[in-house]
Amino acid sequence: MKKTAKVSPFRLTSLLRLEKNPTLSLQLFRQPNPESNTLPSPKPFRYSAQSYDIIICRLAQARMFTEMEQILDQMANQTRFTPKEAIFCRIISSYGRARMPDAALRTFHRIPSLLCHRTIRSFNTLLDVLLRHGEISKLQKLCHDLKVAEFSPDACTYNILIRARAASGSIHSACELFDEMREEGIRPSVATFGTLISALTSASLQDEAFRLKEVMFQRYNIKPNAHIYTSLVKALCKDNQLDRAIRLKDEMASDPEIGLDGAIYTTLIRALFRAGRKGEVVSVLEEMKQKGVKADTATYNAVVAGFCEEENFIASFEALREMKRRGCQPNLVSYNTILVGMCRAGRWRDARDLFDDMPRLGCRPDVVTYRALVDGLCAAGQSREVEVLVEEMMFNGYYPAAMSFRKLVEGVLEKGSFRVRELVDLLSCDD
Repeated sequence: MKKTAKVSPFRLTSLLRLEKNPTLSLQLFRQPNPESNTLPSPKPFRYSAQSYDIIICRLAQARMFTEMEQILDQMANQTRFTPKEAIFCRIISSYGRARMPDAALRTFHRIPSLLCHRTIRSFNTLLDVLLRHGEISKLQKLCHDLKVAEFSPDACTYNILIRARAASGSIHSACELFDEMREEGIRPSVATFGTLISALTSASLQDEAFRLKEVMFQRYNIKPNAHIYTSLVKALCKDNQLDRAIRLKDEMASDPEIGLDGAIYTTLIRALFRAGRKGEVVSVLEEMKQKGVKADTATYNAVVAGFCEEENFIASFEALREMKRRGCQPNLVSYNTILVGMCRAGRWRDARDLFDDMPRLGCRPDVVTYRALVDGLCAAGQSREVEVLVEEMMFNGYYPAAMSFRKLVEGVLEKGSFRVRELVDLLSCDD
């Protein structure tokens, strides 16, 4: 009988690369040579650093963190090699994607115990995870405890810390970090300027944001990217400085390296409707077509919302038809926007007809649809319609909002509807 060839450490690495199933990969890693288990005193398998790297990353990607930690413990007990920092960066990132920032923090603190030297790379990876999950206090404590002096901060470090300060609403502190960054001789990147400009526009500091835009180009020869232009255009539209926003859009369009996207036009369309300049919307849509910028669902929904604000529902439905002609499918937001507009305009019968037609149109009503129609029917005093709709709503697992519940109670007090009283009692029990 032919003896099966043993799997060598090198061969195991190759097999692990080929095996994409994490469970089978783990089984292979734990028992590369199953027949060895039958021997009286089998020699321990000499795993390579590459094998550990592959299996740990495979398990992390599959979110098999318990098994991953077991392999990590096994790696900690071997003395043949020192783990590289890159593997811990990947583990920290995986915990971040799994929304487990505390586990990411534990991994970072564990690195020295595995005889691996921490650098700014793993520090930045952890900072980014903490920031993405809004763990600002833990991020600040980490920086304070380590005093950042253990590492030499780089542009990435400053970018993350500036984003953290901006996210906590401390614009002045974010700007101080920016000044410190320059004093340390670290060149800001387009991401640095993007973070600061976005923070300044969010705080309605448009003049400072535009001054910074000039600084980035004149002093650092860094061109604004699409994100920066979008932040500035949105800020100008919010301040009703539409003409200036349009000029900025034209400046953006003049740079072939940047180009325009649908988000800029969608922002302008919303602002034009708010400013009562709906006549210019058609020309904006026409310009999009000429420049090869495809109007997406968000763009058409902005048009639909604008016409609904004016109670021009014929134009809203025409926008939906145009949307379909352009190969863009209306979504729940499209129909909910019209239904909410109809309810606010007191056209509850039309709203009910649209509600009934939505499944045929490919969009089943959601909790927003039900609540909007319940509010509209309550406002119109249609108690019988409310009874039927709330019953259907509850059957589908949805419940009225608090304000709608109050209106139902008021309906019982005013009209004494027995069925509405039953529904109110049922809702009270569920709460």
